[in-house]
Amino acid sequence: QVQLVESGGGLVQAGGSLRLSCAASKTIFRLNYMGWYRQAPGKQRELVAAITSDDSLNYADSVKGRFTISRGNAANTVYLQMNSLKPEDTAVYYCTAGPYDSSTWWGQGTQVTVSS
Repeated sequence: QVQLVESGGGLVQAGGSLRLSCAASKTIFRLNYMGWYRQAPGKQRELVAAITSDDSLNYADSVKGRFTISRGNAANTVYLQMNSLKPEDTAVYYCTAGPYDSSTWWGQGTQVTVSS
């Protein structure tokens, strides 16, 4: 069973930045699809950003120009650089990954809170 471990969440003021990290363990094959979703209280989980098998980048409209997703130099790692954070970005952020272009495994989530 692939395990995804997130880190980097926390409390930040509006306009600030955070960098989320996700590392996969217990896998010897490349995770072609890696991404981040988020879920705010009372809302459905939504895609934030993802890297697909051909290294295409997908972003939610609400984060375009502010967030950047990238693969790490280490195998099966992914980062989410979040700049110009807004209170509406407050949510639990989940790392997700899969061998194909879809989510197969999920991390436990990391809380991001943006104060106004």
